[in-house]
Amino acid sequence: MHNANIPTDRELPPTNKLIKSTFLAAIIASILLVTVVMPAEYGMDPTGVGQLTGLKAMGEIKISLAQEAAREKTIAENPAAPASSAQIAAPQQQPVSAAAKQRSDEVILTLVPNQGAEIKVTLKKGEKVNYKWSSTGKTNYDIHADSKELNIKYHGYSKGSKTSDEGVIEAAFNGSHGWFWRNRTSKPVTLTLATSGDYTDITRME
Repeated sequence: MHNANIPTDRELPPTNKLIKSTFLAAIIASILLVTVVMPAEYGMDPTGVGQLTGLKAMGEIKISLAQEAAREKTIAENPAAPASSAQIAAPQQQPVSAAAKQRSDEVILTLVPNQGAEIKVTLKKGEKVNYKWSSTGKTNYDIHADSKELNIKYHGYSKGSKTSDEGVIEAAFNGSHGWFWRNRTSKPVTLTLATSGDYTDITRME
């Protein structure tokens, strides 16, 4: 039976119209990618629209939570015994010899809400670093170490939530030892870290 509903060539949209529609759809998709998807999912805001709409902040929070979840997974997979007094102690309990060659540094960080930062120093087993830090708001902190040489991903010394802390880290092994902070307040905080000791370098980890 003849199908009378089959469209004729005259009823089909012209090729140039299809090309224009496809091109317009691609432009709209690109605009949405830059103004909506990138700020909301990745915290990237090349146009500034994400800042105005709040999508950039949403994306930054998503990334921050994902990074912290990954970090907590690493900690859970590499449980560490509680720090002993020999590993972390008050400066007056473990004075560093004045005769030893010392290095000292001061680092100042500004952390926006939910932002984290990590500072590490390089120590050999038994070497010590004195530290003192303070922040303008309560900050979550984690004092820990790792070693690529020994294939140690995480070794915990101490963690908690404070506005300041001081003590001495004595390296349990050759590797990188230091501090991680995260601002869990609703306002930016400024954090100052002062260090001195046997370490050879100090680095902000990415």
